[in-house]
Amino acid sequence: MVQAYRAETENAEPGPERPGARLRALCHRLGSDRGIWRRGIVLALCAVLLTLVLVLHAQIPNSVGNAGSLIETFLPWFGLLVPVLLLLGLLRRSATAVVSLVLPAVVWLNVFGGLLLTGKSHPGGDLTVATHNVNAGNPDPAGTAQQVAGSGADIVALQELPAGKVGAYEDALADRYPHHSVQGTVGLWSKYPLGRSRPVDIKMGWTRAMQATVTTPEGPVSVFVAHLPSVRVKLDAGFTAGQRDRSADALGEAIADAPNNRVVLLGDLNGTMNDRSLNAVTAQMRSTQGAAGDGFGFSWPASFPMARIDQIMVRGVEPVSSWTLPATDSDHLPIAARIQL
Repeated sequence: MVQAYRAETENAEPGPERPGARLRALCHRLGSDRGIWRRGIVLALCAVLLTLVLVLHAQIPNSVGNAGSLIETFLPWFGLLVPVLLLLGLLRRSATAVVSLVLPAVVWLNVFGGLLLTGKSHPGGDLTVATHNVNAGNPDPAGTAQQVAGSGADIVALQELPAGKVGAYEDALADRYPHHSVQGTVGLWSKYPLGRSRPVDIKMGWTRAMQATVTTPEGPVSVFVAHLPSVRVKLDAGFTAGQRDRSADALGEAIADAPNNRVVLLGDLNGTMNDRSLNAVTAQMRSTQGAAGDGFGFSWPASFPMARIDQIMVRGVEPVSSWTLPATDSDHLPIAARIQL
Protein backbone atom coordinates (compact mmCIF):
# COMPACT_ATOMS: atom_id res chain seq x y z
CA MET A 1 0.00 0.00 0.00
CA VAL A 2 2.80 2.35 0.79
CA GLN A 3 4.51 1.70 -2.54
CA ALA A 4 1.25 2.13 -4.45
CA TYR A 5 0.59 5.40 -2.69
CA ARG A 6 4.04 6.69 -3.59
CA ALA A 7 3.65 5.71 -7.22
CA GLU A 8 0.35 7.47 -7.54
CA THR A 9 1.77 10.59 -5.92
CA GLU A 10 4.81 10.73 -8.18
CA ASN A 11 2.77 10.31 -11.35
CA ALA A 12 0.00 12.72 -10.41
CA GLU A 13 -0.54 15.94 -12.32
CA PRO A 14 0.87 19.04 -10.58
CA GLY A 15 -1.71 21.06 -8.71
CA PRO A 16 -2.72 24.62 -9.58
CA GLU A 17 0.06 27.17 -9.21
CA ARG A 18 -0.27 29.19 -6.04
CA PRO A 19 -0.97 32.93 -6.39
CA GLY A 20 2.21 34.93 -6.40
CA ALA A 21 4.40 31.97 -7.27
CA ARG A 22 5.49 33.45 -10.58
CA LEU A 23 6.20 36.81 -8.95
CA ARG A 24 8.29 35.10 -6.26
CA ALA A 25 10.13 33.15 -8.90
CA LEU A 26 10.84 36.33 -10.86
CA CYS A 27 12.05 38.11 -7.74
CA HIS A 28 14.28 35.14 -6.97
CA ARG A 29 15.82 35.20 -10.44
CA LEU A 30 16.37 38.95 -10.25
CA GLY A 31 17.79 38.69 -6.76
CA SER A 32 20.24 36.04 -7.87
CA ASP A 33 21.29 38.13 -10.88
CA ARG A 34 24.47 39.73 -9.60
CA GLY A 35 24.69 42.09 -12.57
CA ILE A 36 21.29 43.73 -12.09
CA TRP A 37 22.87 46.70 -10.30
CA ARG A 38 25.98 46.74 -12.44
CA ARG A 39 24.33 46.94 -15.85
CA GLY A 40 22.84 50.13 -17.24
CA ILE A 41 25.35 52.58 -15.79
CA VAL A 42 25.28 54.62 -19.01
CA LEU A 43 21.47 54.76 -18.89
CA ALA A 44 21.62 55.91 -15.28
CA LEU A 45 24.06 58.66 -16.24
CA CYS A 46 21.64 59.74 -18.99
CA ALA A 47 18.89 59.98 -16.37
CA VAL A 48 21.11 62.14 -14.18
CA LEU A 49 21.99 64.37 -17.15
CA LEU A 50 18.30 64.75 -17.99
CA THR A 51 17.62 65.75 -14.39
CA LEU A 52 20.34 68.39 -14.53
CA VAL A 53 18.93 69.85 -17.75
CA LEU A 54 15.46 70.12 -16.21
CA VAL A 55 16.77 71.68 -13.00
CA LEU A 56 19.50 73.92 -14.40
CA HIS A 57 18.12 74.87 -17.83
CA ALA A 58 18.32 78.55 -16.91
CA GLN A 59 22.06 78.15 -16.38
CA ILE A 60 22.74 76.71 -19.84
CA PRO A 61 24.53 79.55 -21.64
CA ASN A 62 23.19 81.24 -24.74
CA SER A 63 26.69 82.21 -25.82
CA VAL A 64 26.97 79.22 -28.17
CA GLY A 65 24.12 79.10 -30.65
CA ASN A 66 21.56 80.26 -28.07
CA ALA A 67 21.50 76.68 -26.83
CA GLY A 68 19.77 77.66 -23.59
CA SER A 69 16.81 79.29 -25.31
CA LEU A 70 16.50 76.42 -27.77
CA ILE A 71 16.30 73.87 -24.94
CA GLU A 72 13.83 76.02 -23.00
CA THR A 73 11.56 76.36 -26.04
CA PHE A 74 10.98 72.61 -26.16
CA LEU A 75 11.65 71.83 -22.49
CA PRO A 76 8.29 70.07 -21.82
CA TRP A 77 9.11 67.48 -24.48
CA PHE A 78 12.17 66.35 -22.52
CA GLY A 79 9.74 64.43 -20.34
CA LEU A 80 9.32 61.91 -23.16
CA LEU A 81 12.87 60.76 -22.52
CA VAL A 82 11.76 59.26 -19.18
CA PRO A 83 9.61 56.42 -20.65
CA VAL A 84 12.24 55.86 -23.36
CA LEU A 85 14.97 55.39 -20.75
CA LEU A 86 12.61 53.24 -18.69
CA LEU A 87 12.01 50.89 -21.62
CA LEU A 88 15.74 50.66 -22.30
CA GLY A 89 16.38 49.97 -18.61
CA LEU A 90 13.85 47.16 -18.56
CA LEU A 91 15.27 45.63 -21.71
CA ARG A 92 18.72 45.87 -20.19
CA ARG A 93 17.37 44.35 -16.96
CA SER A 94 19.10 47.09 -15.01
CA ALA A 95 17.79 48.06 -11.59
CA THR A 96 20.25 50.96 -11.52
CA ALA A 97 18.82 52.48 -14.71
CA VAL A 98 15.20 52.05 -13.61
CA VAL A 99 15.67 53.47 -10.10
CA SER A 100 17.63 56.48 -11.39
CA LEU A 101 14.61 57.57 -13.46
CA VAL A 102 12.85 58.63 -10.28
CA LEU A 103 14.95 61.80 -10.35
CA PRO A 104 13.93 63.24 -13.77
CA ALA A 105 10.34 62.04 -13.35
CA VAL A 106 9.90 63.90 -10.06
CA VAL A 107 11.59 67.06 -11.38
CA TRP A 108 9.52 67.09 -14.59
CA LEU A 109 6.29 66.71 -12.64
CA ASN A 110 7.36 69.49 -10.30
CA VAL A 111 8.04 71.86 -13.22
CA PHE A 112 5.22 70.95 -15.60
CA GLY A 113 2.79 68.82 -13.63
CA GLY A 114 0.66 71.84 -12.80
CA LEU A 115 -0.09 72.36 -16.49
CA LEU A 116 -1.63 68.89 -16.62
CA LEU A 117 -4.12 69.65 -13.87
CA THR A 118 -7.70 70.13 -14.93
CA GLY A 119 -10.18 72.43 -13.26
CA LYS A 120 -8.03 75.57 -13.39
CA SER A 121 -10.55 77.32 -15.62
CA HIS A 122 -13.66 78.87 -14.12
CA PRO A 123 -16.88 80.36 -15.47
CA GLY A 124 -17.42 84.08 -15.52
CA GLY A 125 -15.13 86.90 -16.50
CA ASP A 126 -15.74 90.30 -18.05
CA LEU A 127 -13.77 90.18 -21.28
CA THR A 128 -12.98 87.51 -23.89
CA VAL A 129 -9.88 88.08 -26.01
CA ALA A 130 -8.42 86.12 -28.92
CA THR A 131 -5.24 86.32 -30.94
CA HIS A 132 -4.07 84.69 -34.15
CA ASN A 133 -1.08 84.80 -36.46
CA VAL A 134 -3.07 84.46 -39.67
CA ASN A 135 -0.04 83.76 -41.92
CA ALA A 136 0.73 86.18 -44.72
CA GLY A 137 0.09 83.47 -47.31
CA ASN A 138 -3.33 82.53 -45.93
CA PRO A 139 -5.54 81.62 -48.93
CA ASP A 140 -8.82 82.41 -47.12
CA PRO A 141 -8.54 85.63 -45.09
CA ALA A 142 -12.30 86.07 -44.72
CA GLY A 143 -12.87 82.50 -43.56
CA THR A 144 -10.01 82.69 -41.07
CA ALA A 145 -11.27 85.98 -39.64
CA GLN A 146 -14.79 84.62 -39.25
CA GLN A 147 -13.51 81.48 -37.51
CA VAL A 148 -11.66 83.54 -34.91
CA ALA A 149 -14.63 85.88 -34.47
CA GLY A 150 -16.80 82.81 -33.95
CA SER A 151 -15.06 82.28 -30.63
CA GLY A 152 -17.24 85.07 -29.24
CA ALA A 153 -14.24 87.23 -28.43
CA ASP A 154 -14.84 90.87 -27.50
CA ILE A 155 -11.36 91.75 -28.74
CA VAL A 156 -9.46 90.10 -31.58
CA ALA A 157 -5.79 90.66 -32.39
CA LEU A 158 -4.31 89.53 -35.70
CA GLN A 159 -0.67 89.33 -36.75
CA GLU A 160 1.12 88.91 -40.07
CA LEU A 161 -1.38 90.97 -42.04
CA PRO A 162 -0.11 91.57 -45.58
CA ALA A 163 -0.97 95.02 -46.96
CA GLY A 164 -2.90 93.59 -49.88
CA LYS A 165 -5.21 91.52 -47.68
CA VAL A 166 -6.00 93.92 -44.83
CA GLY A 167 -9.24 94.93 -46.57
CA ALA A 168 -10.44 91.33 -46.64
CA TYR A 169 -9.98 91.01 -42.88
CA GLU A 170 -11.64 94.38 -42.27
CA ASP A 171 -14.69 93.43 -44.35
CA ALA A 172 -15.04 90.04 -42.65
CA LEU A 173 -14.91 91.53 -39.15
CA ALA A 174 -16.78 94.80 -39.72
CA ASP A 175 -20.21 93.56 -38.59
CA ARG A 176 -19.04 92.16 -35.25
CA TYR A 177 -16.34 94.69 -34.43
CA PRO A 178 -17.18 98.33 -35.16
CA HIS A 179 -13.85 99.57 -33.79
CA HIS A 180 -10.48 98.58 -35.16
CA SER A 181 -6.96 99.79 -35.82
CA VAL A 182 -4.25 98.35 -38.05
CA GLN A 183 -0.64 99.36 -37.51
CA GLY A 184 1.78 97.87 -39.99
CA THR A 185 1.28 94.10 -40.04
CA VAL A 186 -0.71 93.83 -36.80
CA GLY A 187 -4.28 94.82 -36.05
CA LEU A 188 -6.82 95.03 -33.25
CA TRP A 189 -10.60 94.65 -33.60
CA SER A 190 -12.92 95.49 -30.70
CA LYS A 191 -16.60 95.56 -29.79
CA TYR A 192 -15.75 98.47 -27.50
CA PRO A 193 -14.37 101.89 -28.44
CA LEU A 194 -10.67 102.25 -29.00
CA GLY A 195 -8.95 105.24 -27.51
CA ARG A 196 -5.40 106.20 -28.33
CA SER A 197 -3.91 103.75 -30.82
CA ARG A 198 -0.28 103.89 -31.82
CA PRO A 199 2.56 101.77 -33.20
CA VAL A 200 5.13 100.42 -30.75
CA ASP A 201 8.77 100.51 -31.80
CA ILE A 202 10.30 97.07 -31.23
CA LYS A 203 13.52 97.91 -33.09
CA MET A 204 12.76 96.14 -36.36
CA GLY A 205 12.63 99.02 -38.83
CA TRP A 206 8.94 98.47 -39.61
CA THR A 207 5.81 98.19 -37.51
CA ARG A 208 4.98 94.79 -35.99
CA ALA A 209 3.59 95.93 -32.64
CA MET A 210 0.94 98.35 -31.46
CA GLN A 211 -0.87 99.57 -28.37
CA ALA A 212 -4.42 100.82 -27.94
CA THR A 213 -6.67 101.70 -25.04
CA VAL A 214 -9.93 99.77 -25.10
CA THR A 215 -12.78 101.41 -23.19
CA THR A 216 -14.69 98.46 -21.75
CA PRO A 217 -17.83 98.73 -19.57
CA GLU A 218 -15.52 98.02 -16.60
CA GLY A 219 -13.06 100.76 -17.52
CA PRO A 220 -10.03 101.25 -19.78
CA VAL A 221 -7.58 98.47 -20.59
CA SER A 222 -4.22 98.87 -22.33
CA VAL A 223 -4.00 96.24 -25.08
CA PHE A 224 -0.73 95.43 -26.83
CA VAL A 225 -0.52 93.43 -30.04
CA ALA A 226 2.91 92.17 -31.04
CA HIS A 227 4.61 89.91 -33.54
CA LEU A 228 8.22 89.44 -32.51
CA PRO A 229 10.83 88.45 -35.11
CA SER A 230 11.04 84.84 -36.18
CA VAL A 231 13.74 82.49 -34.95
CA ARG A 232 15.57 79.83 -36.90
CA VAL A 233 17.54 76.70 -36.07
CA LYS A 234 20.64 76.48 -38.27
CA LEU A 235 23.41 73.89 -38.23
CA ASP A 236 26.11 76.55 -38.56
CA ALA A 237 24.60 79.16 -36.24
CA GLY A 238 22.39 77.32 -33.77
CA PHE A 239 19.22 79.01 -32.52
CA THR A 240 19.31 82.42 -34.23
CA ALA A 241 17.16 84.65 -32.05
CA GLY A 242 19.18 87.83 -31.56
CA GLN A 243 16.70 90.15 -33.24
CA ARG A 244 13.80 88.49 -31.42
CA ASP A 245 15.54 89.04 -28.10
CA ARG A 246 16.20 92.73 -28.78
CA SER A 247 12.58 93.24 -29.82
CA ALA A 248 11.39 91.48 -26.67
CA ASP A 249 13.42 93.91 -24.55
CA ALA A 250 11.87 96.88 -26.39
CA LEU A 251 8.37 95.43 -25.98
CA GLY A 252 8.98 94.91 -22.28
CA GLU A 253 9.94 98.57 -21.88
CA ALA A 254 6.77 99.68 -23.68
CA ILE A 255 4.58 97.47 -21.48
CA ALA A 256 6.27 98.82 -18.34
CA ASP A 257 5.28 102.34 -19.49
CA ALA A 258 1.64 101.41 -20.24
CA PRO A 259 -0.79 104.27 -19.50
CA ASN A 260 -2.81 102.25 -16.95
CA ASN A 261 -2.35 99.28 -14.66
CA ARG A 262 -4.65 96.88 -16.52
CA VAL A 263 -2.67 95.46 -19.44
CA VAL A 264 -3.32 92.66 -21.93
CA LEU A 265 -0.69 91.44 -24.39
CA LEU A 266 -1.83 89.48 -27.44
CA GLY A 267 0.49 88.12 -30.07
CA ASP A 268 3.02 85.80 -31.59
CA LEU A 269 6.16 86.15 -29.47
CA ASN A 270 8.08 83.38 -31.23
CA GLY A 271 9.04 82.06 -27.82
CA THR A 272 7.61 80.22 -24.85
CA MET A 273 7.17 81.28 -21.24
CA ASN A 274 10.23 79.17 -20.37
CA ASP A 275 12.57 81.09 -22.68
CA ARG A 276 14.73 83.35 -20.49
CA SER A 277 15.26 85.72 -23.44
CA LEU A 278 11.65 86.90 -23.07
CA ASN A 279 12.13 87.85 -19.41
CA ALA A 280 11.63 91.55 -20.15
CA VAL A 281 8.01 90.65 -20.97
CA THR A 282 7.28 87.52 -18.96
CA ALA A 283 8.72 88.86 -15.69
CA GLN A 284 6.00 91.50 -15.46
CA MET A 285 3.01 89.55 -16.84
CA ARG A 286 1.09 86.31 -16.29
CA SER A 287 0.25 83.73 -18.91
CA THR A 288 -3.48 83.04 -19.06
CA GLN A 289 -2.73 79.47 -20.12
CA GLY A 290 -0.45 78.87 -17.17
CA ALA A 291 -2.88 80.44 -14.72
CA ALA A 292 -6.25 79.25 -16.01
CA GLY A 293 -5.77 76.87 -18.95
CA ASP A 294 -5.89 73.09 -19.11
CA GLY A 295 -2.85 71.41 -20.61
CA PHE A 296 0.10 72.96 -22.42
CA GLY A 297 -1.98 74.83 -25.02
CA PHE A 298 0.60 74.36 -27.78
CA SER A 299 -0.16 76.57 -30.79
CA TRP A 300 2.58 75.94 -33.36
CA PRO A 301 2.86 74.40 -35.86
CA ALA A 302 -0.86 73.92 -36.43
CA SER A 303 -0.38 70.53 -38.11
CA PHE A 304 1.39 69.11 -35.02
CA PRO A 305 1.62 71.69 -32.22
CA MET A 306 4.91 71.42 -30.33
CA ALA A 307 5.25 74.79 -28.57
CA ARG A 308 3.11 77.65 -27.34
CA ILE A 309 4.72 80.63 -29.03
CA ASP A 310 1.41 82.50 -29.37
CA GLN A 311 0.65 84.16 -26.08
CA ILE A 312 -2.03 85.92 -24.08
CA MET A 313 -0.50 87.62 -21.05
CA VAL A 314 -2.06 89.94 -18.53
CA ARG A 315 -1.18 92.33 -15.74
CA GLY A 316 -3.57 93.90 -13.26
CA VAL A 317 -6.45 91.58 -14.24
CA GLU A 318 -7.37 88.00 -13.33
CA PRO A 319 -7.31 85.14 -15.87
CA VAL A 320 -10.46 83.01 -15.66
CA SER A 321 -9.99 80.56 -18.53
CA SER A 322 -7.73 80.00 -21.52
CA TRP A 323 -7.96 77.66 -24.48
CA THR A 324 -6.82 76.88 -28.03
CA LEU A 325 -9.21 77.43 -30.93
CA PRO A 326 -9.70 75.09 -33.94
CA ALA A 327 -7.22 75.29 -36.80
CA THR A 328 -7.65 77.75 -39.66
CA ASP A 329 -5.70 78.04 -42.93
CA SER A 330 -2.75 79.42 -40.96
CA ASP A 331 0.30 77.54 -39.72
CA HIS A 332 -0.55 78.74 -36.18
CA LEU A 333 -3.55 77.86 -34.02
CA PRO A 334 -5.62 80.77 -32.69
CA ILE A 335 -5.89 81.05 -28.91
CA ALA A 336 -8.40 82.74 -26.62
CA ALA A 337 -8.87 83.64 -22.96
CA ARG A 338 -11.49 85.01 -20.61
CA ILE A 339 -10.38 87.53 -17.99
CA GLN A 340 -11.87 89.30 -14.98
CA LEU A 341 -11.23 93.04 -14.98
